[in-house]
Amino acid sequence: MSESTSATYAAAGVDIDAGDEAVELLKPHAERASRPEVMGGVGGFAGLFNLKLDRWTEPVLASSTDGVGTKIAVAQALDKHDTVGIDLVAMVVDDLVVTGAEPLFLQDYISVGKVVPSRIEALVSGIAEGCVQAGCALLGGETAEHPGMMGEGDYDISATGVGVVEASGLLGPDRVRPGDVAIAMGSTGLHSNGYSLARHVLLDIARMPLGGHVEELGRTLGEELLEPTKIYARDCLALVAEAEVRTFAHITGGGLEANLARVMPRGLRASLERGTWTPASIFALIAQLGKVDRAEMERTFNMGVGMVAIVAPEDVDRSLAVLTARHIPAWVLGDVGPADDPDAQRALLSGDHPRF
Repeated sequence: MSESTSATYAAAGVDIDAGDEAVELLKPHAERASRPEVMGGVGGFAGLFNLKLDRWTEPVLASSTDGVGTKIAVAQALDKHDTVGIDLVAMVVDDLVVTGAEPLFLQDYISVGKVVPSRIEALVSGIAEGCVQAGCALLGGETAEHPGMMGEGDYDISATGVGVVEASGLLGPDRVRPGDVAIAMGSTGLHSNGYSLARHVLLDIARMPLGGHVEELGRTLGEELLEPTKIYARDCLALVAEAEVRTFAHITGGGLEANLARVMPRGLRASLERGTWTPASIFALIAQLGKVDRAEMERTFNMGVGMVAIVAPEDVDRSLAVLTARHIPAWVLGDVGPADDPDAQRALLSGDHPRF
């Protein structure tokens, strides 16, 4: 650089004008994903939300933060960025609803190597769609440009969500009783967990092209891998309103056994039967092509179950009817009983999957 040349932020790789353009493109999406309690608009230093405490006797706030993981690598490879935002919302709000909390609002964080306004808009359009599905507001967020640390086409996304639940309505292990029943809610595929293993098997070992049609899947591999995560928040809240729900388990990293064990009180275990459902073809494909054993599959992937409700035995039929009416595949997965070890918190799978 000559003595007469001035250094600039743009020359260092940060384009403020592109960032401003992106903010303008995001505003309609944030307006679509709103609630009556939202105060102000996008672009301020902080988002404002009127909690309207007169609606609650003893409100408890719940908060959750998460990301999407390496599923983003598939979106980047296919240059399709409008669905991973739905995944992001699902990972956050469905952790909130496990406690019985109604998701209120979400704020996102997008880090990029270079701000490309159209790409940012695509990402936020997915986040806004997820918020609409969850019934929460998109209360703004942050887009940070990191030249020199990330490639120009690279990005990562995360979000924090806040929900509220009446103290008397908090769900959790303390409510679970022997004889309670586990009801499974079907997943829409891999959701947002296990993509490092899935990509390793399908792309590195099997050398499958993302754009290639896969007969077992009935669509391209890329379409299968970018299938958005199902958002169960509203369905779970509808179930709580109609049945005696003890708790939920969001089936993410760790699989069925590990996540159900988290909501079992000491001295109880959930006994689950594999024969009650058949995992989708994508799981069998990964297992066969990668020679992945069953234990590894089940601790890495959801295996076709995205959420589990633990309900009172007398409300099983009512619970299934509520979920079926909301077009959620649901079935009795198992039940709760005493654990062998009085200090243990366990969930155990038995039997075999039909045709898997």
